[in-house]
Amino acid sequence: MLKRFLVLLLAAALLAAAIFYDQYREVTRKVSGFIEADEIRVGSRVGGRVRLVHVQEGQRVKRGEVLVELEPFDLAERIQQATANLANKQADLERLQAGFRAEEIAQAKAHYDQLLAEQAKLRKGPRAQEIEVARAHLAVAKAQLVLARQNHTRVVGLAEKRAAAAEELDRAGEQLEAASATVALRTQELDLLEVGTRDEDLDKIAAQVEEALQAWQLTRNGYRREEIVAATAARDAAQFALDALHVQLEELKIVSPLDGVVEAMELQQGDLVGVSTPVLSLLDDRQLWVRAYVPQNCVGMQVGQELKVVVDALPDVTFSGRISFISRVSEFTPSNVQTPDERSKLVFRIKVAVHDAQGRLLPGMSADVWLPPAESTHE
Repeated sequence: MLKRFLVLLLAAALLAAAIFYDQYREVTRKVSGFIEADEIRVGSRVGGRVRLVHVQEGQRVKRGEVLVELEPFDLAERIQQATANLANKQADLERLQAGFRAEEIAQAKAHYDQLLAEQAKLRKGPRAQEIEVARAHLAVAKAQLVLARQNHTRVVGLAEKRAAAAEELDRAGEQLEAASATVALRTQELDLLEVGTRDEDLDKIAAQVEEALQAWQLTRNGYRREEIVAATAARDAAQFALDALHVQLEELKIVSPLDGVVEAMELQQGDLVGVSTPVLSLLDDRQLWVRAYVPQNCVGMQVGQELKVVVDALPDVTFSGRISFISRVSEFTPSNVQTPDERSKLVFRIKVAVHDAQGRLLPGMSADVWLPPAESTHE
């Protein structure tokens, strides 16, 4: 009986000890992950054929170092064409800003003065001397007509008596007709001078004078502001086109955006590279971090909180880490991550930036992140 009692007492004690241990045991508060680094995939925004490859996989590069060069194709010729076009637009703008030359303004003024003088001449009409000259010409023509008539009458009489040849009669007739026509012409000339300038001619010369005046004022005032603005815009457009080509020329050299290590590159001289297509990837091993998943009872941690990190390759060295990210959305624990809690429980992803001044850590190393005690997560 006593023996049975002792067995029951021992079993109860073991059960109580198990319950006590389960309730008050200190759970190992750590999560595992891997050392990771940011990956940057670099390429060219223009694309083309590979001219030179300057790096290899695993090579350390510096910020601004040329990694790959592409062939320019016809880019140099397009830059020359754009440069010439810019010079042309710049010359047009300077010509409009300078206005007309002094010689052009003087020429327009002289043409205006010439037409103005012609207008004054037409308004005054013919001079008295010109009318007298026309009358004198008419008198001479009439005298020649009288003489031609007398000669013609005399030749006709001789021809009737058969004393003059037919040729002489024809010549006398032609002289008479010419003298009559000259008298008619001189009469018309005198009538035109006596009547004076027609109104139509005055209107015509007035329009020509006004046109010459406006042309002179145009050359004197220069080009309109709108024309200069348009020329400025055309010059700027040509400059922007040239700048864009220079940017494309710079894009032919694929440079490293940071200090890092070439992780992967499958590129050879002569390969074709697409537009905005990554050609190689770089690892930023200066900024290392651990991706880990913490259980729900640790979500009280804060961004910026300091944690300890230990890697399997250096078990005796403890690195300092700082929480840089805590996910706001829970998820199921990934299959390749181990925590002390059951995998079916929801966890939160965190990123812990690791400080390694001596450069002993490498991406891919297994690491354990030691979480703070349960009471410190809510401090």
